[in-house]
Amino acid sequence: MSRSAKITRKGAGVLFGLDGLVALIAGVVVVLAWDWRVTVLLGVWLGAWLVNNGLSQLGGPWRMRLVPVIFGLTLLVLWEMTVTLFAVPSVILPGPLAIAARFGSSLDVLWGDFVQTFVKGALSGFVMGCGAAVLTAVVVDRSPFLQRGLLPVGNFVAALPVVGIAPILVMWFGFDWQSKAAVVVVMVFFPVLVNTVAGLRATDVMQRDLMATYSASYWQGLFKLRLPAAMPFMFNGLKIATTLAMIGAIVAEFFGSPTQGMGFRISTEVGRLGLDMVWAEIAVAAMAGSAFYGVVALIEKRVTFWHPSQRGR
Repeated sequence: MSRSAKITRKGAGVLFGLDGLVALIAGVVVVLAWDWRVTVLLGVWLGAWLVNNGLSQLGGPWRMRLVPVIFGLTLLVLWEMTVTLFAVPSVILPGPLAIAARFGSSLDVLWGDFVQTFVKGALSGFVMGCGAAVLTAVVVDRSPFLQRGLLPVGNFVAALPVVGIAPILVMWFGFDWQSKAAVVVVMVFFPVLVNTVAGLRATDVMQRDLMATYSASYWQGLFKLRLPAAMPFMFNGLKIATTLAMIGAIVAEFFGSPTQGMGFRISTEVGRLGLDMVWAEIAVAAMAGSAFYGVVALIEKRVTFWHPSQRGR
C-alpha cells in the first residue's frame, strides 16, 4: 500500500471515529434528558454538523464558503426552535424571527442610533485617536526619554476600565457625541501607539546602515524605510482599535446621551423589557463593527501587499 493511501485511510478512520464519538455523546445526552424537544434540537445540530464536516472534507472554494454560512444558519435555527419549543418568554430571550421583525419595523430609529454612535462617536474618535497615536509614536521614537517615560504611563492608562473613565469624560465634554469621541480616543490611542512604536523598531541594523551609507536624513529614513516596515504593526493596532471604538462609544452612552444612540437605546429598552429592540441594536453594532474591521483589513491588504502575511490571500 502506498504512503498516500495509508494517510488517506488513516484520515478516514479518524473522521469516522469522530463521527461515532459525536453520535455517542448525542445519544447519551438524549437518554439522560428524556425530552423529545432535546432530541429534535440534537438531531438538527448533528445533521448540520455532519453536512459541514462532509463539505470541509470535500474541499473546494465554494464548499468552504458554505461552511460558515451553514454554521451561522444552524445557530439561528436552533435559537428559534429553542425559544419556540420551550416557550421561552420574550422578556428573557426573543427569537431571531421576532428580532428580525422588530429590526424591519424600526429601521429609522436604528439608522439614527447608528449615525449617532458609530459615525459621530466611534468613527470620529477613531480617526482622532489613531492619528494622534501615530504622530506621538514618531515623537517617542526620536526621544529615548519619552520611550522610558511615556510608554509605561500609556500602559497604565490603557489598563483603566472604560466604565470608570466614561462618566468623567461625559461630565467634562457634555452629553453629546463629543464625550463619546473622547472616550474612544482614550481607548484607541495607546494600543495604536504601542504597536506603531514597535513597528518603527522593526527594521534591522543592516537596513539602517544602508540608509546611512546613502546619507539619508532621519526623515528620509523614516518615510522610505521605517514607516513602511511599521505598517503591519500599525494595522494590527488599527484593527484592535476598530472593536475598541465601538465598545467605547456604546458604553459611554450609558452614562449620558441625547435621545439617540445605541447605548442609550439599549439601556432604555432594557428598562422597558423591550429585549427584541435590544437584540436589534446588538445586531447593528455587530454588523457595523465587522464591516469596520473588514474595511481596515482590506486597506491593510492594499498597503502591505509586499508583506509575507498578505501573500497568497
